[in-house]
Parts: sequence; C-alpha cells; structure tokens
Amino acid sequence: MLIKPGPLLSKIDSPADLKKLDQTQLVQICDELRQYIVDNVSVYGGHFGASLGVVEMTVAIHYIFNTPTDQLVWDVGHQAYGHKILTGRRDNFHTNRLYKGLSGFPKRKESEYDTFGVGHSSTSISGALGMAIANQYKKDDRQHIAVIGDGAMTGGLAFEGMNHAGSTNANLLIILNDNCMSIDPNVGALKDYLTDVTTSGTYNKVKDDVWKLLSKFSKFGKSAQEIISKVEHSMKAMLLKQSNLFESLNLRYFGPVDGHDVHHLTHVLNDLKNIPGPKILHCVTVKGKGYKPAEEGNATKWHAPGKFDKVTGEVFKKVHDKPQPPKYQDVFGHTLVELAEKNDKIMGVTPAMPSGSSMNIMMKAMPERAFDVGIAEQHAVTFSAGLATQGLMPFCNIYSTFMQRAYDQVIHDVCIQDLPVNFCLDRAGFAGADGPTHHGAYDIAYMRCIPNMILAAPMNEAELRNMMYTAQLPREGQAFTIRYPRGTGVMPEWKTEMEKMTIGTGRKISEGEDLAILTLGHIGNYAIEAKEMLKGTGANPAHYDMRFVKPLDEELLHDIFRNYKKVITVEDGCIVGGFGSAVLEFMAANNYSAQVKILGIPDRIVEHGTQLELHAECGFDPSGIAETVKQMLGVKATTPYASN
Repeated sequence: MLIKPGPLLSKIDSPADLKKLDQTQLVQICDELRQYIVDNVSVYGGHFGASLGVVEMTVAIHYIFNTPTDQLVWDVGHQAYGHKILTGRRDNFHTNRLYKGLSGFPKRKESEYDTFGVGHSSTSISGALGMAIANQYKKDDRQHIAVIGDGAMTGGLAFEGMNHAGSTNANLLIILNDNCMSIDPNVGALKDYLTDVTTSGTYNKVKDDVWKLLSKFSKFGKSAQEIISKVEHSMKAMLLKQSNLFESLNLRYFGPVDGHDVHHLTHVLNDLKNIPGPKILHCVTVKGKGYKPAEEGNATKWHAPGKFDKVTGEVFKKVHDKPQPPKYQDVFGHTLVELAEKNDKIMGVTPAMPSGSSMNIMMKAMPERAFDVGIAEQHAVTFSAGLATQGLMPFCNIYSTFMQRAYDQVIHDVCIQDLPVNFCLDRAGFAGADGPTHHGAYDIAYMRCIPNMILAAPMNEAELRNMMYTAQLPREGQAFTIRYPRGTGVMPEWKTEMEKMTIGTGRKISEGEDLAILTLGHIGNYAIEAKEMLKGTGANPAHYDMRFVKPLDEELLHDIFRNYKKVITVEDGCIVGGFGSAVLEFMAANNYSAQVKILGIPDRIVEHGTQLELHAECGFDPSGIAETVKQMLGVKATTPYASN
C-alpha cells in the first residue's frame, strides 16, 4: 500500500523544489511532511518520535541552506526521516528499513544529501568540523550544519568535537535539538543545565536583543564583531550563571528558540549564515510533536513503536494461541534482579539503553543499584571497573555494536587490571532493520583476543540464566562477557532453576555420524532445525553447543577431531577472527587434519533486513546449514527442504 503525500509535498523532489514555495506555505509543508511520516510508519513500522520532533527544523534547514553544497550532518540518524523524504526519496520511503530498501539512517551511498553516515550517536560535530576544515583548506565556501540531539550531546565525542571547533574559525553551525530524550529520558548534569537555560526568564528576555545587535554589527568587520561578541558573552554570563558552558569552548551560543516555529527558525538560520566562525543554536523541541499519543504518552514507547493504528494510537501486537518465549533482554533484566536480591554486591550499568536492554527492571526495583549513565559507553565501562575495584560485581549491559566504542576501556581499565566486570552484550549478531551500524558482528573477534577475558554465548534462556548465575559468583579477576541476540528465545517456560556452569565447557546436543556441527549461542537452534530437514537424506550430523569461545572446551574438541574428519562451525559473528577461527587455531596447534567449513558473517558490510533474511543471505539459516552438510557429505538434494 503506497501512501499518498499531500498536495505540496507531492511536488517536492528535492530541496530546490522546496525553495520555490512562498514562506507562507512552510507551515503547510511541515504539516504534510509530518502526516506523511505518521502515515508511513504506522503502516510499515520504523522509528517515529525523533523525526516528528524535527520536522520544522528539517524544512527550515533545507529552505535556507543550499544543500547538498552546504553540508548537513545528522546525529542519531533516526531523526532524518523528513530529510530523506525531502531529498528525492519520498516515493521509495515505504521501503525504509525493509530488505534491499532504503536505510533507516543517513547513508552516503544512498544519497548525495547524506553527507555522513550515522547510526551511533555524538559524531556529527566532529564529522562536520572535518568537512568545514577541509573546505576551508580548499578555499571552498560552504556552510556546514551539524544537527545533534536525542541525547547525543551526552556522548564524550560531542565535547571533543566542540573543544576542537572552538579553537578554529571554521564555518560550522551546531544545532542542538533539545527534547530531553534519547530513547529513554535524558539523564545527568547536562540535562539539568539545558533545563536551566530554557527556563531562565531574565535570560530569555534579553538574549534576543543581544542577538539582533550581533547580526547588525557583523557587516562592519572583524573589530566590531569582536566588540559585540565580548558584550554578548558578558551579558549572558551575568544573566545566567552557567551560560558559559558552550561559550567557554569559544562557541557563540544562540537560543533557546522554539524548534517548532518554522517561520522564526528560517529567520534565525538566515541570520546565522552571516555570522562567521563556530556557533551553536539551541532549539527546544518535543519528541513526537504533532501526533498526540506520542506527545502525551510514553515517549520511550513511541521511539519505535512498530505498526500502529494512526487514528487510535493502538500499537498492533501479534496474538498467539499459546505461550511465547520471552525476549533475551527481558530474561536478562528479570534474572539480574533475581540474582541481585540474593547478592548485594551486584550493580547494574547501562549507557542510555535501560528499556532496550531491560536494565529498567532493576532500575525500578533497586534504583540505588542500577545506573543509566547516558550515551557514554566509555564511561560505562570505566565506571564499572571502578565499582569492581571496591569489591562490587557490576553487570554492564551494552549493545554489541556500542561496545565497540568502549574497546580501549575494556582493555586498559578492565582486563589489564584483571577486574571481574561482567559485560552483557545485547543485540549480538544481526540487529535486523537497523542495519550495519547496529549489527553486533565483531564482538566475538574483538573480545576473544583480550587476555583476562571469558567469552560465552547461551543457546537458550536457561543457558543465559546459568551464565549470569556463574558470572556473579566470586572469582579472581577476569572479565566475563555474555553475548545474546535481539529478539526471542525458544523457551516459553524460561524461569528455570539456575545452576553453576563450569567455565570453558561445551555440551553434546545430539549424536551423529561422519560430520560434526559446532555452534555458538542461539544460532545452535538453527542446527537443530537443520537436522530435522536432513531426515530421510542419509545425512545425520552430530551437534555440539560449544557455549564458550574463551576458554574453549579443549577436551571436547579433542574428542570431536579424533572422531570426525568433517566439521562445520556456525556463529552469528564475523568469520574473520571469530569462533570458527578459534576452532581452526586449536586444530592446527594440536596437529589435527579435518575439512572445516566456517559459517558466519562474511568479510563485507551486510545491509539491513530481518534477521532471518540476513542469516539466509549469509548461508547460516537452517536451510543454509542443511545445504552445507549435504555438500560436504555429497548427499543429493532429495528432500522438500533442499535449496533451489
């Protein structure tokens, strides 16, 4: 079902078409753009509240600036739906986040208007500053705009970028989209500071006059600009005690302004074009603006609600006739509380993903023992290390893809110091429609090479509970990483009695002949399905769930290589340096000889789609595993499950 755009929006194929509109039509185009986003996301799913909150900002930027010559960088890319629709992708927007369709985030290969790819946060200022300095060096006169918001300003990289920008005369405009939210509500002192700025009546009464003076005097040359800038800084410091946060970094601060007043925004942006140097515009917005249930309801729920009834606001949920397995994240959340009730040393830490990781369950039950530290993965890891030095047992829950941002801290602050920090990596493997910026493809490879690290993956909910139980028991040093995928497990009756697991041990799932399948984590359930598919073909592989990548179960591997000359390893991580590589290293070190096939994520960027679509593309879905078994054993395709 194709969504029909409004009469004005139907004529906008590029920002050049937008500029043809009279300014009096901008409110209407904002209304149509907002409605088009509501119509599409309600039918096809996707991120929601963030893009609704920047509709007026998006229209104003493309109306005033000459994009793509003027370079626009989005931070936290799920804000950019309106941007995509206005830049030639309106008629394909229904494919957003679908397999082979548009990416849900800005992507350089997709459009010249997407000047910088983004999925993680806090990168826009550094990226846009690099562009500005490059074009300054080339004497290429362009504007550079970084839109940062949805909590991204709490990331340390944003401050690193601002610190550098303030020491330059780069032509850079930072637009702070201040909606007090990331996915969950923002936390920390910065949120409190921005609230002080937006609610200071005295400051807001005077700042407009200061702004107008600066704009008028800017045409009289550098000396006049310097005088006005000093006056501006002094007045702001006098009116608002904390107003030097940005200006102490030598960024001219303007605002706060209403981020939903498109006429005022266009006026402001037009003025700022003529003010040289690095500057920041503070826009106050409402996440989910223009859609009442999102504005007045649970903002976290409306971040990415899935398909919903746009009239009633009812989010559609599948109705099942029997109990369903829980999400792995919820098993983690409930199990952590269960363990913490019996072990007062357990602490919970997450960087801005309490609902996504289900750390919010512990935050509600034990608020003094669970911490959302904001979009600050490096801090989350080192903070956890600090807790561990004092004899506590931190469970630091970070999405696999975001753990990449804290890799240095894992090595230096945890493993070199041999501290018993537990890392629970959610969204390991393919993240689905969020695509390559969110895929947890590399954690097996980058974690297993670090000394003082235990690395495991559960095949089901009971195994996750047992690994968490084992991880919270006293041990001498060593970090413990548990990785698990996005989505549901396989056990509707998941709340099993927890047992201590012997670290570095695997298990045999089923007997077989001629060939052994070695799996790691949830993907082992695919091997069980593959064996069912192979019934009647003559192929009957053995199946082993290895559970630990580090340390490997060497006793079990000796037994496997003594009995099987054909081995398949299966993992939902990168093939290069991953679980299969570890098995090959063992085989070589112990002088075994076998035909080994590694199934996993290939050495290329895999785009977005459902998890099963991407597993099939990479050849390790159930059918792909079954087909590999048949190929290695020389079995002809004689079953209805055979690949075409």
